[in-house]
Amino acid sequence: MNHLFGWADLVAFRLAGQTVLWSDLIGNLAGLATVALALRRSLWTWPVQITGSVLLFGASLSVHLGGNAARQVVIVLAASYGWRRWNRQREARPEGVAVRWATNPERIALVAALAAGTLLFAWLLSVTKASWAPLPDAYIFVGTLAATLAQARGWVEFWFVWVAVDLVGVPLAFHSGLPVSGFTYAVYFALVLAGMRQWIGLARSQAALTRAARPGNGAAAADPAIDAAAGAAPADAPAQAPAADPAAVPTQAATPATTSASVRQGSIA
Repeated sequence: MNHLFGWADLVAFRLAGQTVLWSDLIGNLAGLATVALALRRSLWTWPVQITGSVLLFGASLSVHLGGNAARQVVIVLAASYGWRRWNRQREARPEGVAVRWATNPERIALVAALAAGTLLFAWLLSVTKASWAPLPDAYIFVGTLAATLAQARGWVEFWFVWVAVDLVGVPLAFHSGLPVSGFTYAVYFALVLAGMRQWIGLARSQAALTRAARPGNGAAAADPAIDAAAGAAPADAPAQAPAADPAAVPTQAATPATTSASVRQGSIA
């Protein structure tokens, strides 16, 4: 199947005894761009991610990582869903898709899906002999899917899932003969930490805006459900969050090339 990718599967160069494929190189550059765009909450996140996944699909097949190859297929499907969701939410709400913490039931469901999905997919890879490292391969596959879907819903937790994926992805990529993927996972880690910090700040700002928007400008009794969905602290917490300052929420200046992906206050463009 690799021959379908043509030039993308040709050798780009050799470094320290490792062969670097064009598909591995360009696909991972697209992956880095995806993380940077997600940090800015740009709609361009999704088409760039899809492009990189197509290239990495070919790279994974060339080194017999069936789980990683299947992962790229699922990423394309999940990214298509995320692209559609972000675009529809932006059209429906002028302020875009809110960045928020997941509720406790959502977090429990996310962790349970990660654990069960990893074990099930690892068993499948082992039975079909599609991977030489079924457990870590499955862990990265399921973790990537979970992170992409959480990202599509605007949950801050998707950054934490990416951290967990990177901790396994770096050594697995090097041992599999994909050095560019290994180095890229290391760079991902730094970008993920930056993105996590920014989204946490946005979630806090939007929680304050949610409280300020209540009837009576916060004088009314607190609604725990609203606090949970917005990632806000309970109303009876010792310290009350300050009123939101719209000027403090990062925005992205629109340019002719990125007008459709402009970032509005505290939202996903």
